[in-house]
Amino acid sequence: MGKLIVNICASADSFGAFAENAEGIYGAGNTIEATKADVLEAIRLIKANLPLSQWPEQLKDESFDIEWKYDTQTLLQHFAGIFTNAALERLTGINQKQLWNYANGVSKPRTAAKKKIQQALNNLGRELVAVSL
Repeated sequence: MGKLIVNICASADSFGAFAENAEGIYGAGNTIEATKADVLEAIRLIKANLPLSQWPEQLKDESFDIEWKYDTQTLLQHFAGIFTNAALERLTGINQKQLWNYANGVSKPRTAAKKKIQQALNNLGRELVAVSL
């Protein structure tokens, strides 16, 4: 099974995306959802308009997966309406002001801080998947 890795990044007024491991796959939009849809449209256009021999290898397998990869700023901006900085501080142990700085591009997190954020969100996700009501 092929895996397409797509990086999503925020700019001042929109989002952009590019495939890290395949050439010619790009997208943009005012929201992350619109950006993802634009990437999927780029994939559709490649498949519709290019001969199979010119497709990126990852697309030749019909059951390929897409891994959406975010930079820290984009991730924090995207989930700002869901997680407050206070909630993220409780989850990650990172000060709210520092999280605000990361989300607004004032400072870039070091590798250890990125890992803390990712691990905290992954742990929360596993816990939520295991919830039963």
